[in-house]
Amino acid sequence: MEISDQLRCVFSAQIEDQGGSYRLEVPEQEILLGDIQPGETYRVAIVSSPSNDSNEDTGTEPERERGPPEPPVEQGETRDVEIEDIGDQGDGITRVERGFVVIVPDTEESERVSIEITDVRENVAFAEVVDRLSYYD
Repeated sequence: MEISDQLRCVFSAQIEDQGGSYRLEVPEQEILLGDIQPGETYRVAIVSSPSNDSNEDTGTEPERERGPPEPPVEQGETRDVEIEDIGDQGDGITRVERGFVVIVPDTEESERVSIEITDVRENVAFAEVVDRLSYYD
């Protein structure tokens, strides 16, 4: 499956029947920390979950055999990023491809920094500041 660079967030949710229409809830975290805003219009893609075997006819590999997508960062990788938010613990938060969260201690919101990825997990990575960048770089 090819993933667009325009992807703003990824989350799992159930579709609820509401008497003739259906509803999908967006987690609050995607609004607070993500790149989406209430009241805006977004294109939504529906991908079957591991419990849904309806892809037999398509000839594609079932999701449960593929596992979750690989994180878009690797340990030791360096990147220039802007800190988007400060988390509950006081650490900086930035997002990279597919909305993947990277936590960067000792940073401030809107600060531009060069980071090195120190730890990568399935849904989050941690990094250290290598250099503090000027906004004019």
